Amino acid sequence: MDQPLVARVAEAFGLTLVTAVPVDLGADPAARLWRATSADGGGYAVKLTSGGTPAGLVVTARLAAAGVPGIAASLTTRDGRLSAVHDGRRLTVTPWVSDRPAPAGGMRPAHWRAYGAVLAAAHAVPVTDALAGLPREDHTHAAVADAVRGTDRRLRAVDDRADRWTREVATGWQGVAADLARLLSAVDRLGTELRARPAELVVCHGDPHLGNLLLGAEGQVWLIDWDDAVLAPRERDLMFVLGGGPAFAPDGRVDEAAFRDGYGPVRPDPLRLAYHLGVRALDDIWSWSADVADPDRPEADRVRALRIVAGLLSPSGLVTLARRALREVDRWPE
Repeated sequence: MDQPLVARVAEAFGLTLVTAVPVDLGADPAARLWRATSADGGGYAVKLTSGGTPAGLVVTARLAAAGVPGIAASLTTRDGRLSAVHDGRRLTVTPWVSDRPAPAGGMRPAHWRAYGAVLAAAHAVPVTDALAGLPREDHTHAAVADAVRGTDRRLRAVDDRADRWTREVATGWQGVAADLARLLSAVDRLGTELRARPAELVVCHGDPHLGNLLLGAEGQVWLIDWDDAVLAPRERDLMFVLGGGPAFAPDGRVDEAAFRDGYGPVRPDPLRLAYHLGVRALDDIWSWSADVADPDRPEADRVRALRIVAGLLSPSGLVTLARRALREVDRWPE
């Protein structure tokens, strides 16, 4: 066990851990996760992160206090805070609620309804002073645009001296570079258009793909990892289902009817859905391509990232979905 971590959990939260096993957190490079058990047999997720903002903890605490199903609220520290600091990063302890990640399959209609219901509950949370510090969607996506352009320059310059995986991802990138440039151009213009059309900002999870959804018995779900909570138009969250289920849907199957039944009546703005799909597609394609081209990463990680890149560009992948959505709202540059 990581003894300094265990000691810090005991000091800050008054919780004695007897085991703490590292868990692969997936794509979040800013975070580490342990599955821990306490002396009384309780199971906990212990997370250490420098990503996102602590305001997401306030959101989950508010939802849990209101009795919203599907929220695993963090334990409070001895002095009543929602997190502690360890090794310069934010330390949280949350009950371990499930071993069943949604991408592994098993999503039944009841799960889709519960998924819709928990997002609806988040979107209905009043934006009090405690939540006013959440990041706000401004439809600029400047960091993503810079990263896409930087990745494009880097991968276009790859030559035969590069290693196998870098050459392979560079070849794939160069084959779709013109399409990605059109996607970025379309998103840039749509962002400008949407900045001139103010929308209601609600509390959004920010990244509620099925990889952040855990399943329980009898249709229960838990929506986890609120580090990217943001004040944004509800389409920022809804695009993960109503935009075609772009990320981590098992076998590409999305039960939109059951999700809508849980969420309630909603008519999302197709322009905002298309915008958020486009931004997410660009963010995913540059970041996973950069992972493939990173020679310091383990080969297995680079191979996995290459498969994800191929999936993003596939006929049912996120880049394809974003292009289709932009065409449907007549915002795709031909």
